[in-house]
Amino acid sequence: MTHYNRLVLSERIEFRPEADNEIFASVPPAPAIFLLRGADPAVEPYVSKTANLRRRLQRLLSPLEERTKRLNLRERVRSIEYSLTGSDFESGFLLYQLLRDVFPKTYSNRLRLRFAPLVKMHLENEYPRASVTNRLGRLTGKNVYYGPFLSRVAAEKFLNDALDFFKMRRCVEDLNPDPKFPGCVYSEMKMCLAPCFKGCTDDEYRAEVMRVEDFLDTRGESLKRQFATERARASENLAFEEAAAIHGRLEKLAPVLQQMPEVVHRLDRFRALIVQKSSQPETVTLFRVDAGAMAGPLAFPISAPEHTKSQSMEARIQAALSTLPAAEPHSNIERMEHLAILKRWYYRGTRAGEIFFADARGELPMRRVVRGISRVYKGEAPEAEHPSSTLHTME
Repeated sequence: MTHYNRLVLSERIEFRPEADNEIFASVPPAPAIFLLRGADPAVEPYVSKTANLRRRLQRLLSPLEERTKRLNLRERVRSIEYSLTGSDFESGFLLYQLLRDVFPKTYSNRLRLRFAPLVKMHLENEYPRASVTNRLGRLTGKNVYYGPFLSRVAAEKFLNDALDFFKMRRCVEDLNPDPKFPGCVYSEMKMCLAPCFKGCTDDEYRAEVMRVEDFLDTRGESLKRQFATERARASENLAFEEAAAIHGRLEKLAPVLQQMPEVVHRLDRFRALIVQKSSQPETVTLFRVDAGAMAGPLAFPISAPEHTKSQSMEARIQAALSTLPAAEPHSNIERMEHLAILKRWYYRGTRAGEIFFADARGELPMRRVVRGISRVYKGEAPEAEHPSSTLHTME
């Protein structure tokens, strides 16, 4: 198994204009990230990605045509550095790493990354609440985050619809409970326990907050189980009207849970595996995701080497992943950038490659992963999303 050293471009060619045709012929017409350097080290290099490296270099470095405004670097470039990639996802992630290294002050503007919207549970507040944010705090603190969502609008709609099933406060102020406080429309409608005027005890409010957190942690499964149990109990007691009302709540819950895509997880427990095509023959490329941060690429050969022929495919995948340490972002900003790249790829209409999410114990669905690797290698369509694929282990 091999994986790239971070920020290292694997190939380097000296560029001489008089030998351009020979140089172009030596470069493969394949996807890549690349860097063009001039003779003066003080001059910024040109960094980009491309679906066809040979064609892109010919466009940038061929003799200048008359009456054209197209960028031409023929007289400035003295070396070409590049790494071949197997997918647009790999190109985008490696380009991010390269730009971050070459242009540490401006890489974010060059990439135009948009941070992923997240649902935040403000558990450090004396009276916790939930909100939507695109700023990530410490994952080791009390506050917890769920995402990434497609957009802020999508995250806010999901959160508002989900909170209709609970009585946790929606106001944003820090509370100083006072029995004389008049409350708000949510307390009037019995949709909030109203800790603002001591409409409940602190223990009662904490219990409701825990229900909301459990709902988000289990992607709604906790509330589905609660409703199913209450409906069964009502039916046993011949309280059919009550059972019908609970069944109605279950039906209203279903479209809310559909607003929570499979990629949305509690970030400090978010573990996944991404499978992409590889630039190498008989190989796929793996990326691991831990708490929203990505590590890779890792080249995984389809055929087992001689010393591993006795191993199952599942065991080989586990062994390969053990050689790829989890990413360790140096800051929350870096983790948010990784999430932005993941979000950009996942919600793309023509997404290539597949992603598999770990269950509540942190274990990947290895049988599905094996089938997914086969599909990616063969260029077959991915399997349909399984919104409840991680729920059966959360009982």
